[in-house]
Amino acid sequence: MPHTKSQASYWRNIPQWHRLEGVECKTCGQFYFPSRSLCPECRREGKLEMHGFTGKGTVYSYTVVHAPPQGFELHRPYIMAIVQLNEGPKLTAQIVDCKKEDVKIGSKVETVFRRVKDGTEGGIIQYGYKFKLKELA
Repeated sequence: MPHTKSQASYWRNIPQWHRLEGVECKTCGQFYFPSRSLCPECRREGKLEMHGFTGKGTVYSYTVVHAPPQGFELHRPYIMAIVQLNEGPKLTAQIVDCKKEDVKIGSKVETVFRRVKDGTEGGIIQYGYKFKLKELA
């Protein structure tokens, strides 16, 4: 069976989705997620190195999704948040294992490794990071 673009993209991004990997600029000290090849602050003078994030952070903002995109209907309602990692970068992720009333701006969270999508067209079950509240852990 031929690989589709989405399958190739998924496999190429495994380090950042499975290990929460980004980069650190050794010149200015900024952290970036997802990885990039050029520091926006230092430009060409920046020296970027791979960095594994701790997976701990804070809820910066969140919403409850009642009308999900195709393929996620069985998960509704679910909580999506902008999480600011302790190292600085912000990322969007699902908050799991809690009630919507438990989530607050400023809540401490940590990553968990979970199923993201069930058997896509190519039959791949995709896994990746989500977050859970630290207080409920």
